[in-house]
Amino acid sequence: MELAFSILLVITSALLILLVLMHKGKGGGLSDMFGGGVSTSLGGSSVAERNLDRLTIALGLVWAAAIIALGLLNAS
Repeated sequence: MELAFSILLVITSALLILLVLMHKGKGGGLSDMFGGGVSTSLGGSSVAERNLDRLTIALGLVWAAAIIALGLLNAS
């Protein structure tokens, strides 16, 4: 079981790094790469950025759960 959580932790860590690097910085991001920089006139983020945010948060929660699970398995 510990091996499964370790593998899950490595995979989620690598994916989190990629997702964070895809986020919009000062000069662009995923939405500019695919949407040509077109966003709403209200200053909100694009659909791609919102979905990227949601995916990053969900993957972060899985990552945190894997760390907690590994800690509990190692404690016993």
